Amino acid sequence: MEITSLTPYIHVIHSDIENHPLFEGLWPIPQGVTLNSYIVQGEKTALIDVTADWEEAVEQFSRQFAAAGVKPDYLVLNHLEPDHTGHLAAFCREFPDAEIIATKKGCALVQKFLKVSSIKMREVKNGDTLDLGDKKLAFYEIPNVHWPETMVSFEEESGTLFSCDAFGGYGRTGARIFDDEFSAEEHERFEAECLRYYATIVSSFSSFVNKAIDKLAPLAITAIAPSHGMVWRTHPERIIERYRKYAGYNTGGALEKEIVVLSASMYGNTTKGLDAVLRGIKAADASLPVTVLPVPLTDSSEVLAAAYRAKGLVIAAPTYEYRLFPAMAQLLDLFGRKHVTGKKALRLGSWGWIGGAKKEYDALVEPLKWEQVESYEWQGVPSDADLAALEAKGAELASLVTGE
Repeated sequence: MEITSLTPYIHVIHSDIENHPLFEGLWPIPQGVTLNSYIVQGEKTALIDVTADWEEAVEQFSRQFAAAGVKPDYLVLNHLEPDHTGHLAAFCREFPDAEIIATKKGCALVQKFLKVSSIKMREVKNGDTLDLGDKKLAFYEIPNVHWPETMVSFEEESGTLFSCDAFGGYGRTGARIFDDEFSAEEHERFEAECLRYYATIVSSFSSFVNKAIDKLAPLAITAIAPSHGMVWRTHPERIIERYRKYAGYNTGGALEKEIVVLSASMYGNTTKGLDAVLRGIKAADASLPVTVLPVPLTDSSEVLAAAYRAKGLVIAAPTYEYRLFPAMAQLLDLFGRKHVTGKKALRLGSWGWIGGAKKEYDALVEPLKWEQVESYEWQGVPSDADLAALEAKGAELASLVTGE
């Protein structure tokens, strides 16, 4: 990977991460992820964001930064999470005269979280600027997108917004980095990874995303340079619109008119009932998109992304030792953590010698304020009457999803 230029004085240090299997130690990244840093050269030089301490990230970053042949006067830290700052201590030892620029909370994290103290730091707040001579950076705080110290940096002459985690996504980009270098098919793949990134990393903070987009709207943005994913130099409005849509999924915006089915069954009895629900959905509206995800075989990040965008959910899971099937309970706990709200939902499941799943289900989803089709449970193999009732439940859910 070689250093790439966005403008004659803005350069992209682009690392493709392939050998680090989990993001945040939790979310699989089978298509990898990019780590982007940026050099802005005026009479003085600013490096915007550093990199993780992963070996492959440090190697790519260090090689490209050395090739740029610059000495940083400033290190702008938009966000202090370790995937952007894990290499900070080593970088500061190499460039001890560079001054760190961060928000007040960011400077505190440099000292208290990263334990880097023997370096100059300057606190900035909303609207402050950094003069590089013939170039200038302006800073805008966007707290809780997704850590409280987060800010963005804006270079007015080029209209470039350096947004760190905001407007980012999973997926390594390879030798290319700019949005206009990818085909429509490739953009679809990256959009799916962008949704998965948003659902797993940002969705808890959607109200703050909306506030951030509103705050940044007056800026004449012509390029968006995030720390993960492609750099949007031709159509930056697309990633802004995408984030606005994603933020709306759990803040009262429009959800996608589709049904995501989470299916767990121990011995096939819950599956038989689910099949009846699916028949009912199809009979009510054959055009309604339905996606069935087996649990626990489907990774939780894929489940979360699919469920986050969908208007309708079916939770099909049996009772397991007086409680809800454990893998489904774990997912619903995750839904609570990530604020998967505003759904039209149906829960069904069989039980063996006694029930109990419904009680735990109700407690897990109560904070999410879902509009529920009344749950349906039965003992063992579903009877013909059970199947007929479940078909009716499926039709009822379809009507809720397709209705306004």
